[in-house]
Amino acid sequence: MAQPPPRGPGGGLPFQAPPPGQQPTPEQIRHMQMQIASEAQKAGMTVPAYIEKVKAQAMQQHQMRQQMAQQQQQQAQQQGGQPRPQIQQGAQPGQQVPITPGPPKPEATAVANFLRGQDMKVRTCIFQEKRKDMFKVKRAIRALQSDAYVKARKKNALLPEVNDRVTAENTFKLLPLSLLALRVSKIDPHEGHSHGKKKRVKGLWTVKVEPQQEARDDYHYVWLYEGSQWKNKLYAVGALVLILAVVFFPVWPYHLRLGVWYLSMAMLGVLGLFFAMAIFRLILFLLTMFTTPPGLWLFPNLFEDVGFFDSFKPWWAWHEDDKAVKMRKKGERERKKSRREAKEDGKGAAAGKTNGKTNSAKAIEPAAKVEPASQMARPGTASATGTESAPANGQTSVQQRNITPRVEEIEDD
Repeated sequence: MAQPPPRGPGGGLPFQAPPPGQQPTPEQIRHMQMQIASEAQKAGMTVPAYIEKVKAQAMQQHQMRQQMAQQQQQQAQQQGGQPRPQIQQGAQPGQQVPITPGPPKPEATAVANFLRGQDMKVRTCIFQEKRKDMFKVKRAIRALQSDAYVKARKKNALLPEVNDRVTAENTFKLLPLSLLALRVSKIDPHEGHSHGKKKRVKGLWTVKVEPQQEARDDYHYVWLYEGSQWKNKLYAVGALVLILAVVFFPVWPYHLRLGVWYLSMAMLGVLGLFFAMAIFRLILFLLTMFTTPPGLWLFPNLFEDVGFFDSFKPWWAWHEDDKAVKMRKKGERERKKSRREAKEDGKGAAAGKTNGKTNSAKAIEPAAKVEPASQMARPGTASATGTESAPANGQTSVQQRNITPRVEEIEDD
């Protein structure tokens, strides 16, 4: 006897989806929308809330099936039998089934901790309305093939061995398999909206996860692994201690309260001097802007995003407009690029020189073992060193060709 089809949350029949690979017709779409609206009305819910409830129920059923499969697999292992491979529903024989990421492996966590400690020139991005760190694959592969990874592997046995590019990529792929980092691409969050576009912050991407988690050099990955949280916990404990200390300030000893008062007065004095200096530098700039344009700034980096000591370096500088700042930064980038290229050329030349000497030594080795036949045939001929022999019995000496092997440098292209 056939079982009745499952009913929805409202008690009615759920909408019938079209067969796989077939697009629904407009009539089917309207029928499904009407059926969903009627089911939501019966359940006393709005259509979006009803859809979310159906999704939650489907997700709960899927998790229950997974838990049951894991329990069966554990029971099979305890009984000594071989666990049967799990077949995903809907997958045909011979069809490629997507990899389902599992919990973080210890090896993946070790690789993530190592890469988080390396300088991979991360940049900030917006992922699921949160700020995350993003990096390029080529910098991670370069870090895995560096000497620092070899040293770290001697201290941590969980780090996999990396010998070449293939093993480096396989090690890097442990991150997406354990959901520690995922490949993302740039998107426009306001695409398709009718309202005005919000001004995007320069260098701040809004990204989405890509289905294909590959490891090409120009791909970007976003960190989902935040590392150890002991610093955040320590900051939280310190903030709590500070709040308690402020609350119990009236019961402090007299000398401590007097010291805090003097310290607060000193901080107010420093703050007043800072405001006075800011006003003075502004007045100085306005005066010099008209007398000696383009104007003189005292402590030009005072309000820049730099360190405390760097805010007072240099002491003074002439005013720069946006164009001058762009030209200066462009020149700095070109100088850094030229220094980096010169460094790479120097390494390449040193490696080429070493390879050339090795190849030349290998070419000399068989030639040095060959002895000319003329030396063993007649006395009085040239020696093995190629020098002229002395005349014997008054005969005229014969000058022989120099056959000493010569070493030539070999240059790499």
